[in-house]
Amino acid sequence: MSTYRILHLTGADVRDFLQGLITNDIAGPDTGLIYAALLTPQGKYIADFFLSKAPQGYLLDVHESLADLLVQRLSMYKLRADVTITPTEKHLHRGLGPVPADGYADPRHDALGWRAYRDVAAPEDTIDWTALRVAHLIPQTGIELTPDTFILEAGFERLSGVDFRKGCYVGQEVTARMKHKTELRKGLARVALSGPAETGTDITANGKVAGQLLSRTQDAGIAYLRFDRARGDMRAGDAMVTLLDS
Repeated sequence: MSTYRILHLTGADVRDFLQGLITNDIAGPDTGLIYAALLTPQGKYIADFFLSKAPQGYLLDVHESLADLLVQRLSMYKLRADVTITPTEKHLHRGLGPVPADGYADPRHDALGWRAYRDVAAPEDTIDWTALRVAHLIPQTGIELTPDTFILEAGFERLSGVDFRKGCYVGQEVTARMKHKTELRKGLARVALSGPAETGTDITANGKVAGQLLSRTQDAGIAYLRFDRARGDMRAGDAMVTLLDS
């Protein structure tokens, strides 16, 4: 079973409907993917997803674990708008190298290759996506991206997932305030690890909790850190932890 669900959003109001809700500008490139998120009014993460143009509307590519919640939230905001959300039988295909004719470059980072939506199931995936994510500090749904996440702490500006020039959207006020009025005190960072440490382990520095290890591949990982504490000798379980340049 695919870990992503592909939805079809149609209707006369679908463009304006999405524009008023999501973190990115739906008026972006008509031939590419748009990466965006839906937030709570308090600016916290609900779901991240990709949008691409499709007949009479858009295809929405969302992780299966969040699909039902996202449909529920979008339906709640729909009210009387002429918008219909329907499931499709399409399957997500992913790969590296040249983008196929029916594919789209992943907008988050060049190293993440391409995504395509096809009527046949994808073959077995042998690409180590976790290693690519860790190498390029890419957050993953359900791991680095949770209901406690503020998207700027997760790097959404670097990932082309938020547009500060568009109009209002749900959670925009909090997100804009974090961008313009504060310096981020917490966030995701790449770390080097020397020794055993399971994901989910607290990272400590000078006897205080400085963060948590979220993803790991060999001797590198993604951690959520309090930057004011993430200095000097750090440990996660029996592993020494070193902050890397992101």
